[in-house]
This record gives sequence, C-alpha cells and structure tokens, in this order.
Amino acid sequence: MGAWLRKKAVETVDIEEVNPDDVPTGQIAAAIIAEAAGETLPAEGTETVAVASKTDVESTTTGPADLEQALADRQALIQLCLYALDRARSGGVVERLEHGLAGIGVRALRPDGERFDPAVHEAGGAVATEDPALEGLVAETEVVGFADHDRVLRAPIVIVYAKKAQ
Repeated sequence: MGAWLRKKAVETVDIEEVNPDDVPTGQIAAAIIAEAAGETLPAEGTETVAVASKTDVESTTTGPADLEQALADRQALIQLCLYALDRARSGGVVERLEHGLAGIGVRALRPDGERFDPAVHEAGGAVATEDPALEGLVAETEVVGFADHDRVLRAPIVIVYAKKAQ
C-alpha cells in the first residue's frame, strides 16, 4: 500500500494547482490518506468526532515483541542520527537533526561554563588560567554529547580550565 500512496501523491500534484501554503514537508496529505483508506473527508467547516470500535482498539494494541522491536528501531534511528550529526558540514543540517532528536527526548549536551564532572564529562584537554574562579569549569565542548531523557548516550568531550603552572 505504501508504494500506491507514494504513486498517488505524485499523480495528484499539479504545478498550476500548488497552493503556496503547501510547502513540501515529507508528509502525505490527509485527502490522499483518506482516499487510500476508502474514507471521505468531512466538508469544510464541519466537525467530526472519532469513535473507535472495540476491534479498532484491539487491532492497534501491540504485544511485548512489537514494543521491543519499536524500541530497537528507535535506538537504531537515534544512532544513525548521531552518526550523521558527527559528519554534517552544514550548521542548518546539524540544527535540524538536533531539533528532531529533541522532539523525541534526545538532547544535546554542551556543558560550557559548568563545573567539570568526570562522571558525565570526558576530559579532552585543559587550558591554563590564572583566575581561581574558572578552575575546574568547562571552557569549551570539543565533541557534543547526547542524552536520551536521563540516560547518557555519549558523554561530551570537553576542555577544562586548569590552574596555570608556576
């Protein structure tokens, strides 16, 4: 059915009929999905209420094996995104990937200015300072880290301020 939807989506777009507000988003229009499912969309200005039957609910419930597969797929996609982030040359691409990951609970770790903690940071080097207030603080993040909710996926590699040798 997926190939039919893609084909149908391509067939229904006509250059002269494109609405300027319909910027490509990688999503399939609701009308195309409804047509594929054999449903009709409500007339504009009317409201619909979704009612799920018992068979609808039973058909959407998943078992433990499905949940495990979904979690494994999620982890694989997160790892693929981190791989792409490490190799991205465009700031816009990096920003978009980080924004997408943040949407599912994976946040970037840039601890600049925070106290160095070897339990959550990896020291990549040190920079000398004469200011005692800076000693032990993260001067710069060399490699961004990532955490999936509270679980660290990759510790950030940081440069730490250290006391200047006399």
